[in-house]
Amino acid sequence: MKPLNGIRVLDLSRLLPGPMCTLHLGDLGADVIKIEEPGAGDYARAVPPLNKNNSTFFLSINRNKRSMALDLKTKEGVEIFMKLARIADVIVESYRPGVVEKIGVDYEAVCKVNPGIIYCSITGYGQTGPYRDKAGHDINFIGLAGILKEHGDVMQIPNFLIADMVGGAMNAAMAILAALVQKGKTGEGQWLDIALFDGVLAHTPTSLAHLGSFEKMGMDTSEMLCGALHCYNVYKCKDGQYMALGALEFKFWKIFCGAIDRDDLSSSHITTEEQSMQIKKELDDLFLQKTRDEWVFHFKDVDCCISPVLDMGETILNDQVKARKMHLKTKHPVEGELDQFSLPYQSSGFSVDVGRPAPQLGEHTEEILKELGIG
Repeated sequence: MKPLNGIRVLDLSRLLPGPMCTLHLGDLGADVIKIEEPGAGDYARAVPPLNKNNSTFFLSINRNKRSMALDLKTKEGVEIFMKLARIADVIVESYRPGVVEKIGVDYEAVCKVNPGIIYCSITGYGQTGPYRDKAGHDINFIGLAGILKEHGDVMQIPNFLIADMVGGAMNAAMAILAALVQKGKTGEGQWLDIALFDGVLAHTPTSLAHLGSFEKMGMDTSEMLCGALHCYNVYKCKDGQYMALGALEFKFWKIFCGAIDRDDLSSSHITTEEQSMQIKKELDDLFLQKTRDEWVFHFKDVDCCISPVLDMGETILNDQVKARKMHLKTKHPVEGELDQFSLPYQSSGFSVDVGRPAPQLGEHTEEILKELGIG
């Protein structure tokens, strides 16, 4: 028995934030019905590389869902959607503000047939404010949120869609689960206005804490975790690979210095930028003396927050990933073998499984229509 067994979710979203949110809901036992436009469907299906018929990316975030092809541009399509909405618990949509009203499937319209609905709208900037109608992608949201930082002469773009995943998917899942709990107490539904920009901004308290640091401390501490500290940095090795050092606490820095036979550096933990860069240069030269794997062996019994920098191919073979069973090899009846990740936490109450592989476009349309007594 999974936590969301018996909960029906209608998913009108596309691409990443909405589908990732409903992936978690589906993994938790919800019956997720993915409503797709006939013909192309969710255009994430075409994002390269393709597995066989569908994008590998699409297949990895749409398991445990059913697909229904439904044309919401037609009166009949809207009528069928409203029949589904009448028996749904949650609706997730990611259209631009105002679009669902034009179609006729907005929160107010759904409330007329199902007052207890939890209706989750995911947009870039939310339903209000001067940016309401602006287009945006992850790089725009994290740029506005003060996350993009220049190091040297290069603006660092993270290889992780922070706003999409944290501001959108996880934020929406948290809000939906909270609304389900509240509905259990009050019997009332609600409209959830999820903005990717809001979600990523709300998760940057460390950046907020550094405001005014120069006036308070005589130094700008906002760059501390972006390459300004020698004790929290990445170091290139002899083979071109990297090691990541995270010795922010003095106890870890002291242990690290002992492990490299440089006890003389232990008193220079958190220093000014000029001093820090001088020590970093010394450490750069040191790490270039061995390969990454040689450094891994060197530090294997040293507890100082140091680790190798891996690529994804190496990551999924990592012993910790295997021990936690985070990487799944699954068989899709049409697409063949797939690489996927498990639920991001483990529970004593239930286990994660891929009950349904990601659906082909409209695969369950007939099945769902029959459940509604149509056809």
